[in-house]
Amino acid sequence: MALLDVEQPGSQGAREAAETILSVNNIEVIYDHVILVLKGVSLTIPKGGIVALLGANGAGKTTTLKAISNLLGAERGEVTKGKIVFEGEEVQALSPNDLVRRGCIQVMEGRHCFGHLSIEENLLTGAYTRKDGHSAVKADLEMVYNYFPRLRERRGSQAGYTSGGEQQMCAIGRALMSRPKMILLDEPSMGLAPQLVEEIFEIVRQLNSNEGVSFLLAEQNTNVALKYATYGYILESGRIVLDGDAKALRENEDVKEFYLGVGGEGRRSFRNVKHYKRRKRWLA
Repeated sequence: MALLDVEQPGSQGAREAAETILSVNNIEVIYDHVILVLKGVSLTIPKGGIVALLGANGAGKTTTLKAISNLLGAERGEVTKGKIVFEGEEVQALSPNDLVRRGCIQVMEGRHCFGHLSIEENLLTGAYTRKDGHSAVKADLEMVYNYFPRLRERRGSQAGYTSGGEQQMCAIGRALMSRPKMILLDEPSMGLAPQLVEEIFEIVRQLNSNEGVSFLLAEQNTNVALKYATYGYILESGRIVLDGDAKALRENEDVKEFYLGVGGEGRRSFRNVKHYKRRKRWLA
């Protein structure tokens, strides 16, 4: 009878892999073989989760996303230590195209639409890796228009002449056309009016709930990110200095002071707070 209670070797790891879509383990990133930007970053994204990666400008949020999506090479950067695991397999050696085909895609900061193409042409470029036929692509295009009715109205407009909010919607819609399992969303609120930010984050929540897409959101807007995320990590100078449930982070007095603008006498670093004890996971 006791044998029934014994966990089989590897069963815990298999269960964790089934619950986790992305795991970043103790990575370091160096630019130009000299500049150390990320210093032992570790984070985990559950399947079907929305996780916020928070921090000030220059903290390393974009570099973390580019490390995951394998886009560092274009900027003479490389992951020199640690590993990145997507759906149970290490992916840091894959090309960005291969990672997109596996279902992980990044929406870049600044939207980066093809300005000379129409909104619909931009959306269709997101389906270039697919091989499931015209009818499936057409069905997904209709799905994107259902989530972004404004894009349907502007489908024939040249993307370069649309508003910032419409371009952000187009960039997310283009990512959806690749049928992603996970989207890395970099600064989606940048340069947008608060009402548009709320609209886009509501759509992100719907996509997560209805389509099962996992999200890693890199954001400076801590307040809105923690409103929609279930978990959050805070980066400072290339290190994770705090993480926890989104609700707990919103109620954390240090987070309120440093990132939500509540109380305090100006911005300080977490390192200067005596009662704060950093979780040094990068040393593990």
